This record gives sequence, structure tokens and C-alpha cells, in this order.
Amino acid sequence: MQTSADLLLLLIALTELVVLGVSRLSTCIRAIAWQGLFLGLLPIALSGWGSAHVFFLAGGTIVVKAVVLPRLLRWAMREAKVRREVEPLIGYLGSLLLGVLALGVAFAVAQRLPAVESNDLLIPVALASVMIGLVVLITRAKAISQVVGYLILENGVFLFGLTQTSRVPFLIEIGVLLDVFVGAFIMGIVVFHINREFDSISSAQLTELRES
Repeated sequence: MQTSADLLLLLIALTELVVLGVSRLSTCIRAIAWQGLFLGLLPIALSGWGSAHVFFLAGGTIVVKAVVLPRLLRWAMREAKVRREVEPLIGYLGSLLLGVLALGVAFAVAQRLPAVESNDLLIPVALASVMIGLVVLITRAKAISQVVGYLILENGVFLFGLTQTSRVPFLIEIGVLLDVFVGAFIMGIVVFHINREFDSISSAQLTELRES
């Protein structure tokens, strides 16, 4: 199980680097869907099938993060008629370098944190996910890309929660999942209305609004 968990965590980190390195929004959404699948399988790899709690947590995570949220994002992308992130604040090579730097910092910081009963890669990947999510939120102009960054950040918080699976109440974990669902749903509606009203979903242009 340890090897499976390590592989899933490495794949999660890889999907985040993919998001940093591509301009096509469909590829970013596909990467976040795969990340949701890996996140759903991770509780099983860490704890096994012995608990109904783990089974429902894994199933709920896969349904919400790998199926529902990516479909909402694809719907928002179609409605907004946008396909690429054309002018990021930081280029894709620079974003990848920031992602690699975030991974390095995460592993360095994790070594200084108090030991927890979890996989050795769990805390570093969780930290890296939060930092990479912030990078995407800050450096991308398209609202859909920013939603993807928000989801990556939330997935980092979810990974932190897995270190305390046996201690955190089940309802709190479901509340986190629903919070992600509602947040992405609202952002999808906002993206649609921004595009319909202003013919653009670039958040940079929102600073240029003037009174008529």
C-alpha cells in the first residue's frame, strides 16, 4: 500500500505541473479530473478497504472531484467560448520553474514539521499543492484557470486532512467536499455572466471599467 500511495502522490504532483505548463484549458480541466481520481484512490492506498468511512470518503471524492467539478468547468468553458490562457502574468516556463521550486520548498519545510502518522510524501505534496494552487490563481488571467488554481489549493487542504482521517469527523470532511463543489459551481456561473456582459473573461480587464 505504501508504494501505491507514493505513486498516487507523485501523479498528483505531476498533474499540477501539467496545469502550470499548458495553455489549453481543456488540458487543465482534464488534469484536474485525473487529480480528483488520484485523490479518491489515495485514502484506500493509505488505509485499505477495512473501513466504511474510507470507502465513502474515496467514493465521494471521486464523484465530486473527478466527475462533477470537471464537467462544470467544461460547461463553463463552452459557455464562455474560451479555449486557451493566452496572456498569463508569468509565462509557462516560468510557471513550471515556480512549480518545481514549490516542490523543493515543500519537501524542505516538511522535514522541519512534527512527525505525523502518514505517508512520507503526503505532507510535502500537500504543501506543494497549496503553493502551486496559489501560483495558478495569481498568474492566470482567465477566470476558468483561476477556478482550476482554487481547486488545486483545495486539494492540498484535502491532502492535509488525510493525515488526520481517523480523528476528523466524517461530516467535516464531507463539508469540505461540498464547499469545493459550491465554490466551483458559483465560479462557473460568474464566468458565464462575465463573458455574456463584457465579452471577455479576463480578470485583468475588470480593472478597466469606467462609468458611462
